[in-house]
Amino acid sequence: MHKTEPWRYEKLTWPEINDAVKQKKVVVVPIGSIEQHGPHLPLDVDMLEVTAVAQAAARLVPDDVLVLPTQVNGYTGHVMDFPGTINIHFEHLIHFMVDIGKSLAYHGFKKIIFINGHGSNAPNMDLVARRVNLETDAESIASNWWAMLNVDPEFMKGWRESVFPGGCAHACELETSVYLYVDEENVKKDQIRNGYIEFHKDQSRFGWVDLFSAGAGTKVSWTASYSDTGVLGEAELATKEKGKRALEEAAKQFSRLIQEFRARPKPARGDHHDPLPTIPMPWGQEFQKPTAQGKVHGEYVKSGGKKNGKKNGK
Repeated sequence: MHKTEPWRYEKLTWPEINDAVKQKKVVVVPIGSIEQHGPHLPLDVDMLEVTAVAQAAARLVPDDVLVLPTQVNGYTGHVMDFPGTINIHFEHLIHFMVDIGKSLAYHGFKKIIFINGHGSNAPNMDLVARRVNLETDAESIASNWWAMLNVDPEFMKGWRESVFPGGCAHACELETSVYLYVDEENVKKDQIRNGYIEFHKDQSRFGWVDLFSAGAGTKVSWTASYSDTGVLGEAELATKEKGKRALEEAAKQFSRLIQEFRARPKPARGDHHDPLPTIPMPWGQEFQKPTAQGKVHGEYVKSGGKKNGKKNGK
């Protein structure tokens, strides 16, 4: 029988969890959604693709990481006009994901990454990671898997063919390409059609959307108020080869993030009250105490962001 890949959290025993804590492994928590992705893609796009990225990254750095099973459902209230979509109320979702983070922190894991596969989970997962940082002694990051494609600024220049903005938004060039690579049999290729965002016809400088960015004044509302098919982008430009390239790039960059996060020491924190507060900090944040009173940061901060006499990045 093939031995289970060592980074699979759910396949470990409790003594092995203790070992992983001692080894200071990073824990990755993928989250997706079950929602419509047009006539050509199944409902599990966000779940399947974030899982593929997280697991591919783990195969690159198996000694650094554990990966939890993907949390299947997410916040999709705005997509409920399309059949099949499953919505979790945002407060339930936040509480649920914070509980996962707190469970991991209680067991001793100090580095937790929530990797997201569904755009509307993003603001919720940002709050989840912030709360884990403030309410436990662990450190946490929340990121979207497709954000890894922007780490190398040259990658998207050579990958993307679709119009910006809107060509990569939902069930689009990117999501369709990755699904073709990961699970081609379940793509209805004869149904692949481009879909355009209705409010983009206004050509507003403020109200526009893309998977990789959004306008400064974009209204986020019902998907069916700006699309009849649920496809937002140029899906007809998708190819299996593009999906392979995108998945491999995302996994490569995510594995680098995992290693960097694991190696990075937790920063000191100073309390600048004088006199000191006389009650515990509210909001469930009383667990963590400042490292010291007063200033705790070194020459880099004092020098205005200079390292070895040079400005950061110069």
